[in-house]
Amino acid sequence: MAADRYKDILNKAKKLSPEQQNKLVGELSQIAGRKNGGKHSILDLEGLGKEVWEGVDADEYVAEERDSWDG
Repeated sequence: MAADRYKDILNKAKKLSPEQQNKLVGELSQIAGRKNGGKHSILDLEGLGKEVWEGVDADEYVAEERDSWDG
């Protein structure tokens, strides 16, 4: 039965790490998007431009930005 197969897959997915679950959700969303007329998912943007932030300390960057607001 399809319902039993679904429950089996869901139980296996629950045993994955949170990172693996997020990756699975993204991949399933992409599959569903292709089946629904090729619409894109916001998840397609994950990691876009990450090379711009390589080597940047986030706390330091935010502190510099906040300092710039005061003139």
